[in-house]
Amino acid sequence: MASDHPTTLGELRQSGHRVRPVREEMRANLIEALQNKVDLFPQIQGYSDTVIPHLENAILSGHDIILLGERGQAKSRLIRSLVALLDEWVPVIGGAEIPENPFAPISEQARQIVEEQGDDTPIEWIHRDDRYGEKLATPDITIADLIGEVDPIKVAEGRYLSDQLTIHYGLIPRTNRGIFAINELPDLAERIQVGLLNVMEERDVQIRGHKVRLDLDVFILATANPEDYTNRGRIITPLKDRYGSQIRTHYPRTVDDELEIVQQERSHLDMAGKNEIVPRYMEEIIAEITRLARRSPDVNQRSGVSVRASISNYEAMLANALRRAIRLDEPDAVPRISDLGFLRASLEGKVELETVDEGREDQIIDRLIQGAVVAVFNRHCSITDMEPLIEEFKTGATAEVGEDAGSATYQELVGRIEPLADAIADIRSDGSAAEQAAAVEFVLEGLHLNKRLNKDAVGGGAHYRG
Repeated sequence: MASDHPTTLGELRQSGHRVRPVREEMRANLIEALQNKVDLFPQIQGYSDTVIPHLENAILSGHDIILLGERGQAKSRLIRSLVALLDEWVPVIGGAEIPENPFAPISEQARQIVEEQGDDTPIEWIHRDDRYGEKLATPDITIADLIGEVDPIKVAEGRYLSDQLTIHYGLIPRTNRGIFAINELPDLAERIQVGLLNVMEERDVQIRGHKVRLDLDVFILATANPEDYTNRGRIITPLKDRYGSQIRTHYPRTVDDELEIVQQERSHLDMAGKNEIVPRYMEEIIAEITRLARRSPDVNQRSGVSVRASISNYEAMLANALRRAIRLDEPDAVPRISDLGFLRASLEGKVELETVDEGREDQIIDRLIQGAVVAVFNRHCSITDMEPLIEEFKTGATAEVGEDAGSATYQELVGRIEPLADAIADIRSDGSAAEQAAAVEFVLEGLHLNKRLNKDAVGGGAHYRG
């Protein structure tokens, strides 16, 4: 806080400072950001043409907002990013239980402070980071949590129950002059939704017989799963009506958006001195697994499949490549197709499968991985161009590969099967032996999944033949 900020109500008046309502404050700062081409959501990918324009329109309109979307669609991050639209510092009445406009106090306590001290009323300045409140809605939340409750300690100190000063305010009043978010709104009990309705529209609420009128200045947002929000009985209709804008979020629409989020959010771990090289096609396979899961009838689409599945799979794939490089004492850690078998541990916890027969879980995950591999292979490679390689296998060539095979094994394959070098030429981005090994597995598996090569499981590896 700047040292020259007024410290009393009298100084604040003399300075000519104007306290703007939160919505006006956010609207003005958004307009300035748009004029100056400032990116307000630098960590939000894939929403620039869809969600963000609607969000900006809602703020310009002064609407309370609800974000509808499945898990892992950056709803909470979007909401928290809105704090940047608040003024950096705002004045409040010092000593008051809730943050209040010094020129228009709303609680009995703050009014008494101003009445007793006048221009000497102390002023405190709060930073915008302290003007954000959030609560995960659960069935056991009470009015006391959100709005307030009579404080028995204050009663024991000698105050009457009828005295408004006995009230201990909840989360929403304590976020006055700021932004308050409720996650998973439909999980609130109906009687609590009624209390929230009063706060948003009527500006009064009853607490243990007190009819307290609080003209709160709070920008209220909420998140919800679309199915819960639209299901009759989960949320009262008048509360739905109070939210001026309902904005639908979504999962990344393109592979590039998915991968950009993965690179932004994944853990960058110590590679133990190994060079981390992840071929583009292996990155795309990770993104494609998640995209296929979002369309699979075997996966519960109501709960969704978040980008966290892609992030965890990417990390697990790279971890196995690192483990191999350490074990074989090779300089480069490069993921291969055979590493994808180790994604089961990271993927099973990120997708909710529909009711299936016991033992089918592995088959479903294998199908997702295989579908991703063949989709990416067909984007990068032409089977027609690989006919010489296919003919070589038809005439007796074989290849044995596996996640524990060293890069030298693959170099020997390329030297022995002449068309293999041409087949991998277009998908290698450098000349490292480990990346050559990854390219060989990608081509062989792609041809197998396109039914051009046969594949037999051999121990922990695979044997390809014509």
